[in-house]
Amino acid sequence: MKPPPTNALVNRAILLTLALLVFSGSLGLGAVWMRQGISQAANESRAIHVQIADVERRLDDVNALVAAAVNPDALLKKNQSMSLGLVTPREIQVQRVNVSPELRLAEKRNREIFRVSVASLETPARAPSFQFVTAALR
Repeated sequence: MKPPPTNALVNRAILLTLALLVFSGSLGLGAVWMRQGISQAANESRAIHVQIADVERRLDDVNALVAAAVNPDALLKKNQSMSLGLVTPREIQVQRVNVSPELRLAEKRNREIFRVSVASLETPARAPSFQFVTAALR
């Protein structure tokens, strides 16, 4: 058997070398493209964090202004400066709420749903009817 010509072996080696260069070059370009995408995402994330910090700072400023406005001393000074003649409430005028305000408001809003209808009470043959509504707080 005759060995293959040497130029075919050289051509195959050159072709494999070119294929390896193209493959490694595409991998390198892909890596650069991914790094650029990661850098853009990091810059966007940094900008969003700056915006969040700015909003939190402004919210803290507003909370401080509200706290200063509802301070009892500030309210008394406003009362005197405007000559409103308001007085602080006495303890017997204060009504404390022990239940959750959300549940209390939901009960108040749905009170009519759970009432016995007047028409069902007037007819003794029928039992009182209720409307049942299931709801979740979430």
